[in-house]
Amino acid sequence: MGVLAICQGLLLINNTVLVTVNGLAGFALAPDKALATLPVSLYFVGSALTTIPLSFMMKRYGRRAGFTLGAVFAVIGSLICAAALYAASFWLLCAGVLVLGGYFAAGQYYRFAAADTAPADFKATAISLVLAGGIVGGFVGPETSKRTMELVPGHFYAGAYLSLVGFALLSALVLRWLRIPALGHAQRVSAGRPLAVIARQPAFIVAVLCGMIAYGVMNLLMTTTPLAMIACEHPFSDAAFVIQWHVVGMFAPSFVTGTLIKRFGLATIMLAGVALNVACVMIALAGVEVMHFWLAMLLLGVGWNFMFIGATSLLTETHTPAERAKVQGMNDAAIFVTMVASSFSSGALFSLQGWEAMNRWALPVLAVAGAAILWLVWARRRQSPAA
Repeated sequence: MGVLAICQGLLLINNTVLVTVNGLAGFALAPDKALATLPVSLYFVGSALTTIPLSFMMKRYGRRAGFTLGAVFAVIGSLICAAALYAASFWLLCAGVLVLGGYFAAGQYYRFAAADTAPADFKATAISLVLAGGIVGGFVGPETSKRTMELVPGHFYAGAYLSLVGFALLSALVLRWLRIPALGHAQRVSAGRPLAVIARQPAFIVAVLCGMIAYGVMNLLMTTTPLAMIACEHPFSDAAFVIQWHVVGMFAPSFVTGTLIKRFGLATIMLAGVALNVACVMIALAGVEVMHFWLAMLLLGVGWNFMFIGATSLLTETHTPAERAKVQGMNDAAIFVTMVASSFSSGALFSLQGWEAMNRWALPVLAVAGAAILWLVWARRRQSPAA
C-alpha cells in the first residue's frame, strides 16, 4: 500500500502541474482563445481512450505492467509538450497532453489495486489511504510549476513540462517494489457476468453516476479557476496557491474518509460530499477575492474526496475479481468522458458566460447526485425486509 501511495503522490504532482499550466499554456498558444482549455480536455480524451485497454492489460499481465506503461506515457507526453513550447505550436501541445492522458488513466487504477487484496471491511480505508498519497502533489506540484515555468529562457512553461519527466521516471522506479498477486488463470480467462447484468444493480448505477458527477463538477470549476483568477487580476502565484490548497482538500481528508465511511456509512459521507460541493458554489458566487477562490476550491476538494472515495468503495461491491477489468474500465471511461465534456465546455462557458454562470450550472447536476444517493438508500431499505 505504501508503494501505491507514493505513486499516487507522484501522479498528483503531474496532475497539479498540468492543471496549473495547461490552461495558461493553451491560452498563450491558442489561435482562438475559446480553445484555451482544449489541451486540458485532450488530457482526459487520452485517458478515456486508454483506460479500458489498460484495465484489460492489467487483468492479463498484472497491475505493475500497466502502471509502468503509464509512466512511459508520461515521459513521452511531457517531452512532446516541452517541444511544443519551443516550437510555439498549440497543436503539438495538444498532442503531448493527449499522450499524457495515458498516465492519468493508469494512475486511476492505484485505488482499485489497493482494494484488490484488502478485506471487505477494509476496502474503503485502503482506497482512502492510497489516495492520501496525493496530498504530496498538493504541495510539490504547484511549487514545481512556479519554480520551473521560467526555467527555460524564452520558452515560458517549457521547464514545467520537462520537470514531469523526472517525476515519471521516479514513479517507474518505485513500481519495482510493487507486489500484488496476479489473478489466477481461471479468473484471467473468465468473463463473468455480462456487463448489462452488472449495470442493472442500483449500487453500480449510483457508483458510476456519482463518480462522474464528482469529477465532472470538480473539473469544470478547477480547470477555469486559474483563468478566472488571472481575469480578476490576481497574480499567477495566487492561482498556484489556490490550486495547491484545492489538491490538499482533495486528498488530506483521505486519512480519515475510510474511517468515516465505516462509522457513518457510504451514503452519509457521499451526501456530505454533495453538500460541500454546494457550499463551494455558494462561496464562489459570493465574491472574487483570493479568499473566495481559496475557500471554494478547498471545499470543492473535500467534497470530491467524500463523493469519489464513496463511489469507488461502492463500485467494488458490484463485481467479482474476474469481472473487475470491464467494470472498473467502464466506470473510469465514463468518468473520463465526463471530464472531457466538463473541461472542454469550461473554456466556452467561461469565455461566453463568465465565472458565476459556470458555478450556477453545477447546482442542478449536484442535485441529481444527491437524489441518486437517496434512491440507493431507499432501494436497499426496501430490499432488507425481503432478504
